Amino acid sequence: MMDNHFLKVEDARALEDLLTRSQKTPVIIFKHSTTCPISASAYREMQQVHNEVNLIEVQSSSALSLEIEKKFGIRHESPQVIVLRYGKAVWNASHWQIKANAVTTAVLDNS
Repeated sequence: MMDNHFLKVEDARALEDLLTRSQKTPVIIFKHSTTCPISASAYREMQQVHNEVNLIEVQSSSALSLEIEKKFGIRHESPQVIVLRYGKAVWNASHWQIKANAVTTAVLDNS
């Protein structure tokens, strides 16, 4: 079951909307694998983040994941968190580096 601060992102239009929103406020993108134990651990960390988290399930949205890689020049990993500000990726982490306090700090540092 998805937490209420997780919003599923499933297409390029939704990604464009996030880029537009990042002009006003930092945006968190979380690439999550529903079958990976490391990603399950990262999901638990992201549940502790009080900001809105835009969730991309890599199994059902691999094209979107590749689009993000192309657009921001950040190699695709899963799990992965990217913070957007002014249409650019300003911070990212993957695997065991995904910690709620690090994500929160990245959002605050880039506000």
